[in-house]
This record gives sequence, structure tokens and C-alpha cells, in this order.
Amino acid sequence: MTRRYTGNMNGERYLANTSRSKLEVHDLDNENTNCQINEIIQARNDKPYTSLQTAHRDGYDNCHYCIGGSGR
Repeated sequence: MTRRYTGNMNGERYLANTSRSKLEVHDLDNENTNCQINEIIQARNDKPYTSLQTAHRDGYDNCHYCIGGSGR
């Protein structure tokens, strides 16, 4: 898909879903339709990251579809 410039996103590669039931980080350079990025942004659960390691330090797991593995 593509990087986003809507919601809290300003072209960053990684988007974390801040929903308490998810807490996952997505790689927008490897996005899968199952990631439902637009829905995350519309729900205002988007948190931008330029580094996957920083998202992991903040407690986000990898999205199974676009990154794989656990991440933390």
C-alpha cells in the first residue's frame, strides 16, 4: 500500500495501533489488507514511528501480517 499523511501520520514508515485490544505496530512499506490501516486512523488509534525498535520499546508487538514475529 502506501505511507499516510492523514490522522497523526506524516509519512512515517511505522504505525502503531493504540487500541488497548491490539497494541500492534505495522510496517506501511509492507502493508497487508488485513492490517486495516485506514480503519485504525479513522478510529484515531494511530501513533507514528520512524523506528520499529522505538515502537517495541514503547510496548507494541509486531503485526502478524506485515511484520511477523512478536517484536518485544
